Amino acid sequence: MDRWYAHLRSELDGGFDALLHPDCIFFSPVVFTPQEGREITKVYLSAAGGTLGGDSGIEMKATSSGSGEFGYTKTILQGHHAMLEFETTVAGKYVNGVDIITCDDQGMIIEFKVMMRPLQAVNAVHAQMGAMLERMAAARDGATP
Repeated sequence: MDRWYAHLRSELDGGFDALLHPDCIFFSPVVFTPQEGREITKVYLSAAGGTLGGDSGIEMKATSSGSGEFGYTKTILQGHHAMLEFETTVAGKYVNGVDIITCDDQGMIIEFKVMMRPLQAVNAVHAQMGAMLERMAAARDGATP
């Protein structure tokens, strides 16, 4: 998980490409079907970084300060698996969730699953993520949202 934390601090050379296996599968708390592949996983994780950074607008931190910024509060590690509990605030709603991450023998992430609560937070994140994904698509396509 050291590489994941390094990525959050913008200290990992190669970014997501150095972290995500080409066949990585992403499980969103608000999308029914698994998202398969590195590229779509990068899109969702990038959007999450822009959405879950907290109401302060500060980028993702590796630890929580209790100020509404995104931060991990608990870590459970077992073999190639990690469960990282996080807290943040989105649209004034407290968000509590977990990232469940599985890596292969080379340390590449092969599965990234996000779960969160309470329902009001899930709804707020869903709305914010949708807007963030639209802005990202517009920027990629050279349009303004």
